[in-house]
Amino acid sequence: MAPTWFLTLCGFSIIGCAVVAGVLLTFSDFVMRSLNGAKPGAGIEVMQVINREVFKTVFMTLSGGLLLATPVLMGYAYVNLAGPAVVLIIAGGAIFISGVFAVTLVFNVPMNNRLAGLDASAADAAAYWAVTYFPNWTFWNWVRSIASAASAACYLLAWVWLAQAR
Repeated sequence: MAPTWFLTLCGFSIIGCAVVAGVLLTFSDFVMRSLNGAKPGAGIEVMQVINREVFKTVFMTLSGGLLLATPVLMGYAYVNLAGPAVVLIIAGGAIFISGVFAVTLVFNVPMNNRLAGLDASAADAAAYWAVTYFPNWTFWNWVRSIASAASAACYLLAWVWLAQAR
């Protein structure tokens, strides 16, 4: 039987992963298309501002909290639980770490850093935006969105399994 603190942490992780998935989905679904539909310099400039401001948001606090909660959930489940819930929690954690956190570090952040160093009104910035940034950043953001939703689903199924076992 899983202790209450574990079920609570799992519950917060379900909600957190779902919220992160929603924010990322928003960007992939219409924010990036809207920025791409604006004049190249305008879209670039707004994305540069977003990339600076994101560090001061609830979204970043939530993402960091999930990154801390994930190994706790995975470790406790591996050592102390049995059955399908263990597999689901480890899968959910692995998906979050690889599909959200690692993708962010390996793909999205380097593109954000390069975009930050460009003059939004310059031709090379417009070319980078059109050829590289917009299509690739959006693709990897879709990956992050789907991964976060999949993590939420894994955690939810594990939580239901564990709650029924009580």
